[in-house]
Amino acid sequence: MRKNYDFSRGTKNPHAKHLKKQVTIRLEQATIDYFKALADDVGIPYQTLINLYLRDCVAANRRISLDWKPEG
Repeated sequence: MRKNYDFSRGTKNPHAKHLKKQVTIRLEQATIDYFKALADDVGIPYQTLINLYLRDCVAANRRISLDWKPEG
């Protein structure tokens, strides 16, 4: 493997914009803090970690239980 590579004539991936889509999502601060701390532990960006977790949920066809019980 080379020590240095010349990317001066490189081009952007024309398909990159189709790989991911930017969205806005509202998350509780505790959820963000959890994923940021976990991301620091494993050394990847927290948004990438959230995406990997959601992708795993899709692959496993996980469904959330919506049987909420009132607090109190």
